[in-house]
Amino acid sequence: MSETPASGAPPAVSIVVPVRNEAGNIAPLVDEIATALGKDRSFEIIYVNDGSTDRTESELTQLMASRPWLRQIKHRISCGQSAAVSSGVLHARAGIVVTLDGDGQNDPAFIPALLEALAAGAPRVGLVAGQRVGRQATGFKKFQSRLANGVRNVVLRDGARDTGCGLKAFRRDLFLALPYFDGLHRFLPALVRREGYDIGYVDVVDRPRRFGTSNYGMWDRLWVGILDLIGVWWLIRRRHRVPHVLEVKRNAD
Repeated sequence: MSETPASGAPPAVSIVVPVRNEAGNIAPLVDEIATALGKDRSFEIIYVNDGSTDRTESELTQLMASRPWLRQIKHRISCGQSAAVSSGVLHARAGIVVTLDGDGQNDPAFIPALLEALAAGAPRVGLVAGQRVGRQATGFKKFQSRLANGVRNVVLRDGARDTGCGLKAFRRDLFLALPYFDGLHRFLPALVRREGYDIGYVDVVDRPRRFGTSNYGMWDRLWVGILDLIGVWWLIRRRHRVPHVLEVKRNAD
């Protein structure tokens, strides 16, 4: 695999993985990501440790000793998944960023497909999002997701079937140009469309969690998510046209 130490040239892609209390899931996922990216693509993997209180930090530190392309960004206290993703993108060194969840349910084997779709759709496609099939979740959680995605589609008309999938590929500069708010990661298709870009989708297989339980739960974001939905709807309504600016050159004498 292509190693890109921090002192070398920027890698081709940065993989951002937000985690909170994911001890046990880290080492297998790190190696799966590296294997998926292969030997011909330079990369870095940035784990954003969102205030973990278990062995997440020590496991990452141990892995970093033998993997120069692995980095750890740490939040002193948990700030939530959107903040963790944003911190990772801010610290990314590549122009292309891929995100995935740190619990192992997102299969890294689909990362090349996301990158290929993003490259094939350039420059019109600004984001390629994974859409889960065969989702590994309880019936109640599946119902909640279907309801939330249905309401979001009616309000925002973003065309996304599943915005909860952590697997996404996008341009770093585009992400940093988006308005930040807590919950941003759940509305990326709508916000990227707002900037005038198209969205690509790749079906991905959902996997069961190896260890632990979900750390970014549904009940702690339900009502906030409704407020976020209203806020994103307002943002879209306030920007109907994206200007395409060209400088008019002076006529030659």
